Amino acid sequence: MDSVTPVTDVEIRPAGPHDADAVLAVVSAAFGADDAARGAQVADLWAEVRSGDLLLAERVAVLVGEVVGHVGISHCWVDARRELVDAGMLSPLSVAPAHQGRGIGTALVAAAIDAARGVGRPALFLEGSPAYYGARGFEPGARHGFEPPSLRVPAPALQVVLLGERPDWLSGRVVYPDVWWRHDSTGLRDPDLAEVEKALGIT
Repeated sequence: MDSVTPVTDVEIRPAGPHDADAVLAVVSAAFGADDAARGAQVADLWAEVRSGDLLLAERVAVLVGEVVGHVGISHCWVDARRELVDAGMLSPLSVAPAHQGRGIGTALVAAAIDAARGVGRPALFLEGSPAYYGARGFEPGARHGFEPPSLRVPAPALQVVLLGERPDWLSGRVVYPDVWWRHDSTGLRDPDLAEVEKALGIT
C-alpha cells in the first residue's frame, strides 16, 4: 500500500542561491503539467525576476532534501490617488505534480504572507482562484477598492491580504513590473479567459 508523506514532514525555508535550478525545475513542472510551453514561460519569468531587483522573498518546501514546492514574492505597486505604494505580489506558487494535494501549497501561502509582512509590505496581491485563496486568508481586492492591472484579469481573481491597517486613501489600480508584460503573464487570454469568466459567472 502506497503511503503519502504528510505536510508535517516538509520543511518550509527561505530559498538560497543553491536552490535556483531546483526552483526553476519545480516551477516548470507545476505550470507545465498540461502545457510544457507555459511551464517554460513561467520559469523564464521567474529567472528574470530573481536576477534583478524585483525579488522581495521566496520560500521553498523541502522533503527529504528535495525541493518540491516554491513560492515567490516580488514588488508590485498600487497607483493610489495620493501616492504610488510599494506592495507585494505572490507569484508564482508551485508544487511538484507528484506532491500536490498534501497541503504543501497551503503551507507555502502562509509562509509567503509572513514573509511579505516581514519585509514591511502593506498588502500582498495575487491573481488566482477566489475559492482556493479565499480559504487561505485572501479576500477580493475590489472589497478594498483595488483594481486589476489589466482587463484580462477578472475582478474576482484579484485577491489581497492586508498586512496592517489600511489607510482610507490606499486604493487604486495594481501595477505589475514590466517583466510580467514582457512574458505575457498578466491575466489570461482567450480561450482560457472566457472559460474562467464563465466559471466565475462573469458575462
